[in-house]
Amino acid sequence: MPDGRHQNDRRHRVVIVGGGFAGLRAAKALRRAPVDVTLIDRRNFHLFQPLLYQVATGSLSPGEIATPLRAVLRRQKNARVVLGEVHDFDLTARQVIVGRAAGGGEDVRLPYDSLIVATGMKNHYFGHDEWSESAPALKSLEDALAIRRRVLIAFEAAEMETDDQTRREWLTFVVVGGGPTGVELAGQIGEIAGDTMRSQFNSFDPAAATVLLLEGADRILLAFDPSQSVHAVKALGKLGVTVKTDTLVRAVDDGGVTVEQNGHSEHVAARTVVWAAGVAATPLAGKLAAAAGLQPDRVGRVPVTERLTIAGHPDIFALGDMVTVTDKKLPGVAPTAMQMGTYAGRAIRNRLRGTASPPFVYKDKGNVATIGRAKAVADISGVRFHGFVAWWLWLALHLFYLIGFQNRVLVIVRWSWSFVTRGRGARLITGDGLAPEWVTAPTSRS
Repeated sequence: MPDGRHQNDRRHRVVIVGGGFAGLRAAKALRRAPVDVTLIDRRNFHLFQPLLYQVATGSLSPGEIATPLRAVLRRQKNARVVLGEVHDFDLTARQVIVGRAAGGGEDVRLPYDSLIVATGMKNHYFGHDEWSESAPALKSLEDALAIRRRVLIAFEAAEMETDDQTRREWLTFVVVGGGPTGVELAGQIGEIAGDTMRSQFNSFDPAAATVLLLEGADRILLAFDPSQSVHAVKALGKLGVTVKTDTLVRAVDDGGVTVEQNGHSEHVAARTVVWAAGVAATPLAGKLAAAAGLQPDRVGRVPVTERLTIAGHPDIFALGDMVTVTDKKLPGVAPTAMQMGTYAGRAIRNRLRGTASPPFVYKDKGNVATIGRAKAVADISGVRFHGFVAWWLWLALHLFYLIGFQNRVLVIVRWSWSFVTRGRGARLITGDGLAPEWVTAPTSRS
């Protein structure tokens, strides 16, 4: 790696691609280093993805889980933020190729001495990207608002519906994928139907809604102990959610989903389907792998060394969900990305001092997943909790990691008010019109 100073006495240039958990932590770890940091992101904000499902279900507003990147780094004098989309990498010239934020004009080439790439993951439909139109997934604020719109419009459509079969379709919600995101979404939709919406409609009882959680494996929450999966199923059941395991989705359309269970195929008529079944690396991860001559895994993740660098390119770090670490299976969660980001920043500082960093070691701090009001499961350092205690642990951990004092205060106030009143202050249907693409969807097969 080159020395921190060059012939023209310029400082070591660190370019970070991605303002998520890993990229932001790396930037902060370099705040006292003799380097110039450039953080590039296609969005101007850091998104706290673990709470994205609460925007999708009307518990929180978008601004309460997102913070402008410039505000986060405003006191870090050696860092600047660039709004743009990275198109490719020139590893020979040691440059990142970035499209201009306003569009038009030629791409900009940003030189680096050290490069950190942390672009996260995208939604994965296992070769059926066409399903995304009928079953939106949850990765961005736009996704969350689209899902919120669909869920709330379903109740409104049911209020005006006179045909019983069509009303049942509007009041059937299917969540595909039994990981933490799927469990949290299903639990929240069940809570909306059975609690939040209670006594707010005249033509039907919202509690009569059907919420299905589909999982292809033999249990939900595979990252947790099997006993926690059992607790989660019971908690979901109390919220009116039916869990179906060993259930594979074979087709998705505007009329519902076709599933296969024990060799038997069935079409579930539903106007609202949400996808939480899988993720894959972003196309940019593939471009990085191609530039370095590496073969990504089956979902596009880039292999990295035990020091989180690209083989043959010790000046390039790749972090977060988009990578696989040699002989290690690391969870694709926020704490993993944050630890990687801190490690990469410190590794660059150590190199500039002429010191080598030890291999990256992930410190597992456990898993938590919330299901509904005072319902959660948690596994902290081998100690398992469920119910109210796990829920409080979940609250504390998410508030601790949420960026921005103002956001913490707003979220505490919002959660406290919602707990007392059982309301959802962000239960708004935004956008133009009444979603004719759903309202006019053909009646599904029986």
